Formats: sequence, C-alpha cells, structure tokens
Amino acid sequence: MSDLKAVIVQCGNEEYAIAVDAVVSIERLEQVNPIPHLPDYMLGLMRIRGELVPILDFEQILYGKTAKGREDARVVVVQTGSLYIGLLVLDAKEILDIPESALTSSGLMAYSRTPYFTTVANLESRMITVVNPEILSQTLAGMDKIGEYVEAQVAQEK
Repeated sequence: MSDLKAVIVQCGNEEYAIAVDAVVSIERLEQVNPIPHLPDYMLGLMRIRGELVPILDFEQILYGKTAKGREDARVVVVQTGSLYIGLLVLDAKEILDIPESALTSSGLMAYSRTPYFTTVANLESRMITVVNPEILSQTLAGMDKIGEYVEAQVAQEK
C-alpha cells in the first residue's frame, strides 16, 4: 500500500474516499433518463460529455434513502472496466492526500455485503472509508444488465 490521493464524498453523515485515479469528473445532477425494471439504486442514464453514463444513487446503496432532489448533490463519474458509472453523492468536498500510515484494514472488508470498502483512513479528527468503484460495480445486483443496456444504446446510436 502507498499514500492515497482521493476525492472525499459525503453520503449520510459519513465521508468516503474514492481514489482520484478512478475519478473521471464531478458533475451536477442534470436530466436523468429513467430505465424501467432496474434496481432502486439505479436512477437512469445521463449523457455526460458525449458518453451515456448510468447514474447510481450511492446514498440509496448505503442507507436506503435517495440523494436525488438535493441541490448540493453531485455525480462523481468513475471508470470501472469498460463502463463509466456516475455515483450520486450528497457532496464531493475535497481532494485529500492520505498518508499510507493512516490507512488501516477494517473488519468491514470481510463483511460480504460491503466488499467495496477496501480500507479506512484513520485521520486525527475524522475516519474516512475508502471505496473501490470497480468492486462496487461488480457486486451490485443488476450491474451486468445495466452494462449490457448501455452497450446496446451506444451501438444503436452508431
């Protein structure tokens, strides 16, 4: 493990870190086109810089409530394999350099429902859970169908 440069986002009252290497951009939530029969966490598709991006409500995934409708909500666009996904969060606050010495493993990583929590940053006045968006996209039910749907939509546009 080495030092981690991360975008700090807020969901609920907690802070989460996403490595800047995975982050493509941070956007305001604009027009989302809903897709029927998908899980509650899937808000729909949004066109961001010419790309169709599925928007996942991270607040819904973690806490069962939505961040949609909040003016300060942001979409953190991340690259996961061949698919961009947008994580709707309450706020994208800052970019933080987290020293390796502050990163500790957590029992949360062994919990099968949250394998995307990879480590915890234990800083002086705050604890920040580090999220791996690649693992998140692989473990959420229905993400394979979402990827197929996006690929089909892109193929239709060509």
